[in-house]
Amino acid sequence: MADSFDVVVIGGGPGGYVAAIRAAQLGMKTAVVEREHLGGICLNWGCIPTKALLRSAEVFHLMKDAGAYGLSASNVSFDLAAVVKRSRAIAAQLQAGVKHLLRKNKISVYEGHGRLAGRGKIAVAQEGKPAGDLLAKHIILATGARPRVLPGLEPDGKQVWTYKEAMTPDVMPKSLLVVGSGAIGMEFASFYRTLGAQVTVVEVLERILPFEDEEISAFARKSFERQGMKIMTSATVNALSRAPAGVTATVTSAAGATKVTAERVILAVGITANTENLGLEGTGVKLDRGHIVVGPWLETGEPGVYAIGDLTGAPWLAHKASHEGVICVEKIANVPGVHPLDPMQIPGCTYCHPQIASIGLTEKKAVEAGHKVKVGRFPLIGNGKAIALGDTEGMVKTVFDAGTGALLGAHMIGPEVTEMIQGYGIAKTLETTEAELMQTVFPHPTISEAMHESVLAAFGRPVHI
Repeated sequence: MADSFDVVVIGGGPGGYVAAIRAAQLGMKTAVVEREHLGGICLNWGCIPTKALLRSAEVFHLMKDAGAYGLSASNVSFDLAAVVKRSRAIAAQLQAGVKHLLRKNKISVYEGHGRLAGRGKIAVAQEGKPAGDLLAKHIILATGARPRVLPGLEPDGKQVWTYKEAMTPDVMPKSLLVVGSGAIGMEFASFYRTLGAQVTVVEVLERILPFEDEEISAFARKSFERQGMKIMTSATVNALSRAPAGVTATVTSAAGATKVTAERVILAVGITANTENLGLEGTGVKLDRGHIVVGPWLETGEPGVYAIGDLTGAPWLAHKASHEGVICVEKIANVPGVHPLDPMQIPGCTYCHPQIASIGLTEKKAVEAGHKVKVGRFPLIGNGKAIALGDTEGMVKTVFDAGTGALLGAHMIGPEVTEMIQGYGIAKTLETTEAELMQTVFPHPTISEAMHESVLAAFGRPVHI
């Protein structure tokens, strides 16, 4: 007899395990099928371990700059193996935490690969061999994504890395080529540059961090170049030539072709949804450019089957997946007041140095959408806390509708902005206008005061510039 459940989630990442916990909280008998590791890529090979690496790099940077703070630190160095070990230990700790949460909520966990095997049925396999079937009224697909691979740029795990190898390096490369300048690419570029590698970043589009506001993107590029990074935009890596001494990339731009040689290459050119071997054939599940098409409640074209997270397309963010999981199960359970997810309410964060965070429309997108805008800016050089921290490289930019005062977007670069962006997130969720933001009391001295000043600046009322 197959085990029977109200909800079965295929995939135990930040979307899947959160969906399962919420379903259990709502009284549904729930199971998770996970083929590799609970917590998914985010916890094990993405969000969390990379932040541990970047924290080590940040502390190293501060130690080298100790004299600026009236302190003395000599012979500052790092142990790469110990840095990696700390990162892996943190991932392991949190994975154990996820296991505990699932046990606490009485959620059954099945190890193996799950696939649809008929209406309301999931076949589970372990190492390619059948391991049993599950029955479910509702099936949530949450299988995530993997690194995108381009022809001629295939990773080998030794000289040409994906994020997995970049997170567990066996040696510290003296030189590094990063292909792609999104969040993943720039975080690794920042980590390795801070530890001393000569870093070159190649981006096919005309600017780095192409989904950020143009002004923030330009600010970031200048900052990275001051740190010693070489950045090539509107450029394409056409081929990689591998030799024992390193990898030579052929890079083509408007200026022609050039050669870039580095000891290691990191590929950060996007991701591909894990839709293979899910049993989608013969179902009503539709794909669009490799991603599963869903409705506002994460429903697919197949009755009783849903999809969440990276599987459904951009933005490819853990917090988006988690929120979708909650929305999905609450709609299944007919919880009053559940709302579809508004993409404009999803903040994005990049944890390089300086940090970058944003939410909502960029200035350009707001204008293209037909808004007459008012834009405020405040440089962190005018913020007392940033000066005290010795970290004034940054700014806050806010975009408002000129007629209604609605906050359309907020864009930040500088210290701890990834922690502060939630303030604007709450404001957008509450449909706050400039009036409420102006009346909000921001504590002093904090970097968050720059958020207030940016709002004031948008309406001609800045105090400290």
